[in-house]
Amino acid sequence: MDLATLKALKPSEYSEAADGYRTTSDMASAAKDRVENQIVVAMRNSLKGEAATAAIGQLGELGKNFHYIQVECGLVSAALEAFSWEMAAAKSKLDAALEGARAAKLTVNADGSITYPAGGEKDADGKIPDGGTVSGLTDGTAAAIGRQSANFDPNPNHRLAQDYADQIAAALKEATEADGKWAPKLRALKADDDLTVSDGDWSDAASDTSGVKDAGTKYLDSLPQPPKDGLPASNAEWWKGLDAEQQAAWISLRPDAVGALDGLPATVRDEANRIVFDETRGKMQTELNSMPKPPLNEWTWITAGGYPSKVHTDEWMDWHRQYGDRYEHLTGSLKGMQAIQKRFDQTGTNGLPEAYLLGFSTDDDGRAIVANGNPDTADHTAVYVPGTTSDLPGIEGDVNRMVNLWHSAEAKAPGQSVSTITWIGYDAPDDVVKDAPFKHYAYDGAPAFREFMDGLDASHSGDTPSHTTVIAHSYGTTLVGAAAETGHLNADDLVFAGSPGVRVSGADELDVPKGHVWNEEAEGDVVPDIGRWGHGGDGFIIPSDHEFGANQMTTDTEGHSGYWDTGSAGDSTSLLNQALVVVGKGDDVALKPPPDPWAHVK
Repeated sequence: MDLATLKALKPSEYSEAADGYRTTSDMASAAKDRVENQIVVAMRNSLKGEAATAAIGQLGELGKNFHYIQVECGLVSAALEAFSWEMAAAKSKLDAALEGARAAKLTVNADGSITYPAGGEKDADGKIPDGGTVSGLTDGTAAAIGRQSANFDPNPNHRLAQDYADQIAAALKEATEADGKWAPKLRALKADDDLTVSDGDWSDAASDTSGVKDAGTKYLDSLPQPPKDGLPASNAEWWKGLDAEQQAAWISLRPDAVGALDGLPATVRDEANRIVFDETRGKMQTELNSMPKPPLNEWTWITAGGYPSKVHTDEWMDWHRQYGDRYEHLTGSLKGMQAIQKRFDQTGTNGLPEAYLLGFSTDDDGRAIVANGNPDTADHTAVYVPGTTSDLPGIEGDVNRMVNLWHSAEAKAPGQSVSTITWIGYDAPDDVVKDAPFKHYAYDGAPAFREFMDGLDASHSGDTPSHTTVIAHSYGTTLVGAAAETGHLNADDLVFAGSPGVRVSGADELDVPKGHVWNEEAEGDVVPDIGRWGHGGDGFIIPSDHEFGANQMTTDTEGHSGYWDTGSAGDSTSLLNQALVVVGKGDDVALKPPPDPWAHVK
């Protein structure tokens, strides 16, 4: 980067180009939504047969193409904005130095050096100190020596010239570094010349996102930062205070951070998390495809002590030592992502609303928060907290439970909107026997759950607040109880199903209005008994006990996992009762009669 080029540069032109790419990104996003949530939905509900199925599949691929365009154009826009910002900063320094040099009547040469005139007081011979030419210095040691030399010169113009020459050199260096950094980043933002968005393309997009984010650190740091307190209300105010360019930059450069911020609009979190979702899936699938598959001969028989024993083969053991843990993590995470994608693809089926991905991570056991319908505009919102063994690989069952609840609740609230949310936002116990007896899982996850609930309140945009219900199952009830015990729980109703204990001794300690704690215990569900006699209670009675003070709802399902079952005859009573609570019709819930106090003497 030379002086003439930087002088003539117009950073605003790059910002204008960024606006164009951002507009294209927004158009691609709108096209994706139209294809996936309108056109495909209409076809799915009105057309049947192989041709319709094939057309819907092709439209699904088109939607992926639009999403890829949205992400890549968003990255180009962010990269151009960052480049424009860095070049504007360098040019501003150059312009200031040139103006200062002109005011001091110094001559700036084409190479950035400065010629200064004779000046200063006459010496003993009556001679004015000579003028000269200096070049800018950017090396710290050299610059210090240059300034010292200028200070010793009795000609004051020398000092001014050196200062301005150094400023010009620094500006040119910054511009050169920015140009060298961003040119390859922008060249890398180039898609394959085909019509298929493959796992490899999304893996490349993930690499692009990482590269642009790292290069754009200074630009991103110049923007308003998320609040340090991380409170949902503060997050909401921060986001509202950003302009469109700043919001787009945060989504493109830090989709992981934006998607995780409680209090931001559901549409924003969904957009950010879908970027993370598709890029992560492409990256993981590409990595999995590069791994050797597990050996087919996993087992063999050996004879030890006169008895045959089944053991892993040496070949399988060698593979497992090198790839096993990572292979299991990849396959499990991809299984969970496939289930989430399946829910995305079900939009419009039997009236099912658009899905929103409000949280997503593949770290450890994984995290995912999936909403049926937009909670920001919903009249009624239900948040489901599953229990032991809940994780990303096994999310399909939990998502399906909330799909069933949405259908049941929506049918009971004509003319009103409902959103049902699966919240796997904590590290749930992995094993009923080894892990579930420990309460730290509940207390560790409680703050995140409270912040999520507060975030729903902060981001709600309806004319009136949403009626919000928390539905918890198994160990999830323990977490919800811990959340209420240790802070404010932003909910109107609580529904417990198959609870082993909720960390408090009565419904009046659960931070919801009196009479708004509900409980279900199905025939054959052994978990409440486990709680009564050990694991969850720590001396507390459990929600299924009459003394606890919860409304005991009738159930017609069996076992620990059937509370959301449907059948050919329709919704189960267990599910229907939950739906009535969700839509604020608790008076219509079928309740169990209180226990007979004289039963023991009959």
